[in-house]
Amino acid sequence: MGKPLSYQTAGESHGPALVAIVDGLPADLAIDAARVNGELARRQGGYGRGARQKMESDVAEFLGGLRQGRTIGSPVALRIINKDSRIDDPAKTPPVTRPRPGHADLAGSLKYLTPDCRGTLERASARETAARVAAGAVARCVLDAFGIRVFGFVRGACDAWSTLDIRESALDALTAARDSSEVYCPDAAVDAKLVDLIHRAKTEKDTVGGWCEVHVFGCPPGLGSCMNWDDRLDARLAFSVMGIQAFKAVEIGLGRECAARFGSGVHDPIEFDAAAAAGGASHLGFSRPTNNAGGLEGGMTNGMPIVIRGTMKPISTLLRGLPSVEFGTHEPVQSAYERSDVSAVAAASVVMENAVAFEVARAFLGKFAGDSMREVRGAYAAYIAAAREI
Repeated sequence: MGKPLSYQTAGESHGPALVAIVDGLPADLAIDAARVNGELARRQGGYGRGARQKMESDVAEFLGGLRQGRTIGSPVALRIINKDSRIDDPAKTPPVTRPRPGHADLAGSLKYLTPDCRGTLERASARETAARVAAGAVARCVLDAFGIRVFGFVRGACDAWSTLDIRESALDALTAARDSSEVYCPDAAVDAKLVDLIHRAKTEKDTVGGWCEVHVFGCPPGLGSCMNWDDRLDARLAFSVMGIQAFKAVEIGLGRECAARFGSGVHDPIEFDAAAAAGGASHLGFSRPTNNAGGLEGGMTNGMPIVIRGTMKPISTLLRGLPSVEFGTHEPVQSAYERSDVSAVAAASVVMENAVAFEVARAFLGKFAGDSMREVRGAYAAYIAAAREI
């Protein structure tokens, strides 16, 4: 009972398909296929994307684990077809012998003892994140069932930074603003600056990264654990975000700003709001005037919104190339060019949003385990009733 939620992906950038298998979902969970495909479509969007996105129209095909749209307790398997499938055509996917700085090319070729970077780059490509988004979107159906909402967006890049306050009360409006933005930033002024930055990079044959941010609303206290390091939810979240291609840093709550303040300016005072408790607030009445901890203390949720930020580096494939060497001769050359994006930070925010959602769902099912949704709901209700007595 209560097998840990997990997923695995398979497939290459130009292979026949991407595959994801999600294991550990309870039976009788309604899977919103339209929601899954909506997240896949969002991942393909954003200003600065390359020609590949015009070729693909990602749709998840469910191959197992469902009956009439609901889980049956077995692993859920899904497939996303690659229209640009050419991995076995040597004319269309020739050997790559000039590794790109910043990519997995050099390290992968040395690891697998091959002068051809093709095998490494096919799997290391961010195309794989389509399968990860699908897995996260499936897991989000658990969170949906308990009113837990996840919101991801682009906070900024370079010298463009949004100070927009993200609040649950404004979530519908923020979502609409984000979805109407070319770079998935709900701040109109910063959106325009980001578009200009990406356009400039394109004309200069350069690339742009950025900061992605995710907020999770409605989590009850106690998800995760302080008892073992690998059960800490903040650690699991950081691991998940750092596992996304091109991410180089993760911050929770104040993040690195904590080091610039004294403790009195970091730790969130604890208050009790009887009206909020009676109204069913997720924090059970134990509210905070600030949320510098980002909803996580001691590796566990504390009832406040989870706030996590990830730093995406600029895409490592530049149209103008970067200094590299040729395998075999070791002569200096410009790095190889593979069709790529100028900026994928908008897409990265969708990947991060769903990666975070998966880890939160994993922690939720870890605490409220059950073979069926009926058992999960019962465990959740019993916990909330008991916690209200504290």
